Amino acid sequence: MQRMRSIAATLSLAVLLTAAAPAGNPPGDTDAYVARAMAAFAVPGLALTIVDGSMVIAKGYGVRELGKSGRVDTRTRFPIGSESKAFTAAALAILVDEGKLHWDDVVSKKLPGFQMYDPYVTAHMSVVDLLTHRSGLGLGEGDLMFVPSTRRSRADVVHALRYLKPVTGFREQFAYDNVLYAVAGALVQAVSGERWEDFVRQHIFEIAGFEDALPNFTLGLPNGVALHAKTGGAIRGVGSQRVLPTALDTSVIAPAGGIAMSAQDMGRWIEVWLRHGVASNGRRVFSEASADMLWKPVVVVPVRAAGPLAPAAPQLEDYALGWEVESYHGYTIVHHAGGVLGGIAELWIVPEKRLGISVMINSEDYWAAQAVVLHLLDRYLALPQEDWIARSLRARSALVAGAQAALKSGHAMQPNDRHSLPIAAYAGTYASPWYGRVTVTRKPNGGLWISFTMTPGMDGPLEHVADDTFRTRFEGANMEDAYVTFHVSGNTIDVVTLKAISPLADFSYDYQDLRLTPETAAPQ
Repeated sequence: MQRMRSIAATLSLAVLLTAAAPAGNPPGDTDAYVARAMAAFAVPGLALTIVDGSMVIAKGYGVRELGKSGRVDTRTRFPIGSESKAFTAAALAILVDEGKLHWDDVVSKKLPGFQMYDPYVTAHMSVVDLLTHRSGLGLGEGDLMFVPSTRRSRADVVHALRYLKPVTGFREQFAYDNVLYAVAGALVQAVSGERWEDFVRQHIFEIAGFEDALPNFTLGLPNGVALHAKTGGAIRGVGSQRVLPTALDTSVIAPAGGIAMSAQDMGRWIEVWLRHGVASNGRRVFSEASADMLWKPVVVVPVRAAGPLAPAAPQLEDYALGWEVESYHGYTIVHHAGGVLGGIAELWIVPEKRLGISVMINSEDYWAAQAVVLHLLDRYLALPQEDWIARSLRARSALVAGAQAALKSGHAMQPNDRHSLPIAAYAGTYASPWYGRVTVTRKPNGGLWISFTMTPGMDGPLEHVADDTFRTRFEGANMEDAYVTFHVSGNTIDVVTLKAISPLADFSYDYQDLRLTPETAAPQ
């Protein structure tokens, strides 16, 4: 692997953009701070946008891909992950403005085929419920239907909902999900007659004057970034930065996390919100009433322990419609983060200060993006200065140390040579009603091979670890390896469960909600 050049040495600064006012400069230490954050976490490229009143500042730093000379500029396309949820909520708001939809409409009456596991939830889930992570589904439940890729359609995801068992009561508590935003995209199409992609492009991107935004990020876009991650160690996020050969397939999940944006277009998007639905070109995207509704808190989000980042921890945090709303040193902050395999985005807005800050990076080092945002927030709000890079480094070190300790103290399986059945008896076809089939086959060398049939590239060998547990090594998919446990009663396999090997595995691929039952007997 080619050695990465110094981030500071490859710094690329773009021109300032103006919007109805003369251009200005960000705080004087911004460039140096960004360079230090990128160097601290080995971030290849970063795009920064600041909207300060009527002034838009956009800058690019670093490179689009390690080992290549292409610089990040104001028009470089980055994936924004779950920041896409605000676009889906805005699309539904436009339909409300047009009188085609109401926020309290029952989804099942508007979207053919919509059905939840619980008939009561099916009969009562409203459009607002669809967007606020309080359906009763578990954290990230169902994400394996489309992460990292899928052979399904959006309609297939809608159909599979009926098999996802809730883990809490309806409207009982917050649990972040992606699958219901995919359903929200299907709802946009059912009500408007336009695919979500076409609706967002025509009713938001074009109206607001975006020039670079796309409904789906893919690798190889003109002036698009490559994606990077540290995948060489036992724990993802440790080791050297690598270029990822594949990206998250967003064809189905785009309404939850598929959009590509540039720093320039991000400035225009922030302005839409600071102008209560009106773009900087004077065209209205959605009504002022919808702007208020979209930022209205609905469900309380549990506040997590902050450790070294305690000065940034909110005392209260809520989820609105595609946005989080929290307090920060007495100011109301409206924000959302986005993460895909190999990329992170952060967007923070302070309505009373008419301030918006966006940071997008082409690696998974969210600590760096967060540190830059918090530094700029403190500067613009005239707050006491914290060294957010140093604090983030301490937080990251503590997280990694805890994960490494967990691997050593019992999270990892202790190997043995025992197994309940002959190796050939574990082969067979297994299925989950919401995921579909997983096959385990016997290879000519006597080993086992696992294949997730609805997920292209998600296959690889199974290596025996201990008792009836094997470990995967996925070869063609950008996924966390897992322990695969066959639960055996007598000579019969009752169920198969998976558990991510890394304690830091993201909830979208930690396999926690996947239970596979045998469809066919193993060949004898």
